[in-house]
Parts: sequence; structure tokens; C-alpha cells
Amino acid sequence: MRVPFLDLAREYRSVAAELEAAVLGVLRDQQYVLGPAVASFEEEVARFLGVGHALGVSSGSDAVLLALAALDVGPGDQVVTTPFTFFATAAAIVRLGAEPVFADICGDDFLLDPEQVARVVGERTRALLPVHLYGQCVDFDAFDEIARRHRTAIVEDAAQAIGARRGRFAAGTWGDLGCFSFYPTKNLAACGEAGLVTTADDRLAARVRRLRDQGAERRYAHLEVGWNARLDGVQAAALSVKLGHLDAWNRRRAELAARYDESIRGVGLSDAVTLPAATGDSTHVFHQYVLRAPRRDALRAHLEARGVGTAVHYPTPLHLQPCFASLGYREGDFPEAERAAAEVVCLPIFPQLTECEQDRVVAGIAGFYG
Repeated sequence: MRVPFLDLAREYRSVAAELEAAVLGVLRDQQYVLGPAVASFEEEVARFLGVGHALGVSSGSDAVLLALAALDVGPGDQVVTTPFTFFATAAAIVRLGAEPVFADICGDDFLLDPEQVARVVGERTRALLPVHLYGQCVDFDAFDEIARRHRTAIVEDAAQAIGARRGRFAAGTWGDLGCFSFYPTKNLAACGEAGLVTTADDRLAARVRRLRDQGAERRYAHLEVGWNARLDGVQAAALSVKLGHLDAWNRRRAELAARYDESIRGVGLSDAVTLPAATGDSTHVFHQYVLRAPRRDALRAHLEARGVGTAVHYPTPLHLQPCFASLGYREGDFPEAERAAAEVVCLPIFPQLTECEQDRVVAGIAGFYG
């Protein structure tokens, strides 16, 4: 029996009747783009997050692009972000003609290190772009202090963290704007591409709303050049259904993560691998359960041979990607990000994973290091 890294079919089966009814409603209504299903989802997710505005867009990548564009990020500007994240975070900065400036991550939780950020913020810094990686929020207070001191905006990349919290803020509701992805592998998953931009600022909300729809204030009245980055009704309907299950699914992920911790310690592996770190005032939603593992690639091959799926997010830090060579970074510039890229391994974690399957994962790891 194989243990899949992720099994989307199980999630579908758990909500199939609701999901099919919701999508059929859009097909019958024929309101496919920015229609009532989108408006309803935007209202529901705004309430869920506790934020003034939630604007459905075409993808998580476009969410970051639109958020930065709403702040007028462009040529001559710099945006400080992490080199240890998905490519789209930095790509959005470059697409607007601005320059990504990288800062290293914390060694324990893989999140952007505010002390390193403070060292690279300069006169050209237009925004800070921290990423709530793997389902855990960055240190809000530390980034607030940097942003106030340097008068920069904050855009949260919360693509992996819907439902996560730190202190009194939910991910995506603390900065000037928040960005979410609903790619099919996410905790809240569309049936294709979809994303969201959040903000408490009425002016920024109006700007994002316009930019996602070709820069139009109303039909055929284009105040600026925007993008075709709208959310469609089918995706919104599916997301509304799944949003109703998200809290329960996130709780199940946390339970599975705690069981991984207990099981790995129970078989004496806590000295062989490093378990995920979580801060005391945060709610981790475990989009990924990530270990640091010596001989990572050999471990993955060992598990794969025993039918256990794993993944690596991310094997090459962004500062070493060929397309960013012109930025002038070199190997060794961000040692924590580079070390993480060489050591991290993501284990299967999704709400429908069984405890029997979890036991097989842990047994496989124990067999490798034993």
C-alpha cells in the first residue's frame, strides 16, 4: 500500500455532494466571471479572516503582483523578501520593474529573519514582503517596527497560511495587503487556479479591484492599465464550500503534526532529524510538515522505495536561480536558506491521511536512520 504525499481525490470525496451542487449552480446561473458566486465568497472569506476587504483574483501569483502594483511598486524601487520560498514571490517584484532584495531566514522555522531584513532595508525600499511559509506566520511585531522606522509598506505572502494566526492577527490581515493562493494543493484549494488579496484600506481595495479588471472603474472606462486577473464563479463556488470545512481541516492537520512529533520522538529519531519549530503565540496550519534531515536525498529514495511519497520545498534558493543572476548574489550569501534547501523534506500531511499511513511514514524514517 502506497502512502501518497497528497491525495486530492480523498478531499473531493469528502465534500463531493456539496461541491457538485455549488458548481452546478454556477453552470445554471451562467454568471462565470465576477458574478454572485464570487461576491458571496469574498464576503464569506472576509468574515472568516476578520478583514475589511477580500478580493478574489485569478491566482496566488497574481495576488502578489496586484498587491505590489496597488502600492505603485515599480522601476527604481526595491522590495525585501526571502530567498527561501516559491518563485512567484520574487517574480512579481521583477515583473513590475522593481528589484527584489533578499534577506536570510531564521534557522529554526525557515521564516524571513527580521534582523537580516533590517540590515538590507534602504532608501529605495518600497515594501517588505515576508512569506508565512509552510503555514506559520512571521514575527509581526518585529516587522512592524522595521516598517515604521523606514516608512515602508508590508505585503504579506500568506499563500500557504490561510487560517494561521499570530497574536491577535490572522495571516493576511496584519500588513497593508495580504495575498493568498488557492492552488489545488493548498489548505483551501480551488479546482484550478485562484487567489485572493486582502486589505483593511478602502483605497487599496478599490485599486486592486480596478487592477484585476483591466484597470476599469466600470465597463469601458479604463483609468489605468491593469490585468485580466479576475476570479471566476466556478472556482468561487467551490471555495465557498471548502471554506466551511477549513477550520476542521486545519485542526486535523495540527493533530497529525502533533502525532508526527510524538511518533518521531517515540522511536528515538529526535536526534536524527529536526522537528518543525512553532512559536508559542502562533497557530500553525501545517500546509507542510517539514523536517530537517541529514542525507535528505538518500532518505527520500529510501521512503520512495517503500511506497512513501515526500517532497522538497524548495531545493534551490531564489538567489541562486539562473533568472536572478543579474542581481549579483552568490552561493554563500544566505547560508540559512542554502542549508534549508539542502536539508528540508516534507512528509505527507493532509486532513484525510490515516494514522496507519502516518505510522508507515515514521517506520520508514526509522528504518533509514536505524
